Amino acid sequence: MNEQAQNAQLDTILNITAIDWKNVANNLQDRGYTIIDGFLTDKQCDQLTQKFDKSEAFRKTVIMERYRFGSGIYKYWSYPLPEIVQAMREELYPHLVPVANHWMELLHLEQRFPETLQALQKRCLDKGQGKPTPLILKYVEGGFNTLHQDLYGEVYFPIQAACILSRPNHDYTGGEFVLTQQTPRAQSKAIVLTPNLGDLVIFATNFRPIKGSRGYFRATMKHGVSEVRSGQRFAMGIIFHDAES
Repeated sequence: MNEQAQNAQLDTILNITAIDWKNVANNLQDRGYTIIDGFLTDKQCDQLTQKFDKSEAFRKTVIMERYRFGSGIYKYWSYPLPEIVQAMREELYPHLVPVANHWMELLHLEQRFPETLQALQKRCLDKGQGKPTPLILKYVEGGFNTLHQDLYGEVYFPIQAACILSRPNHDYTGGEFVLTQQTPRAQSKAIVLTPNLGDLVIFATNFRPIKGSRGYFRATMKHGVSEVRSGQRFAMGIIFHDAES
């Protein structure tokens, strides 16, 4: 299969070409997050959740209570990543790079991010970051995730994504996706989202620019999951930078 055919196949799997990327960029700029409805199909979500109990697919399992991260379990995929996970990383990244670099410009930061995921991974490796960071998370009744940032090392991409793999108000209740925004000398703003099965939330990893009276300033962003009241909730995180080895 030639490269053009492979790319077309990935687009079909992920429906990349149907996404309004201008709208995505505008939402990220204005709010620090956006939701792409139905990014994964019900079947794709089910296939991913079925892999959760297959230990050979993962490099590490984290029991969240042990580290006071919340209550639940998450697992980091091993390289090579499952095809759909690798495709999400590779196909989403080029559309998010222009937003990330624009943020750097607005905040007068020197850092710029490369056009391809492979180049970002090379930059990570040069800093000793070679472990994959995409992960799958499971919460049961009472489970939650404390507010945090997924940085993993000196090199980090300022935008990441999460896909909901369970159906809210059917497979589980509660478990809302929570973002907080902290601006200097102000109270934190809470943003509560209820994405549906297969929806993709794209959001700021650690900060975003906000326009003030004297230009743009940095607003700190964190994310987490509210308490699951019943059932079980699966989700997958797509982080583009790798972790320290």
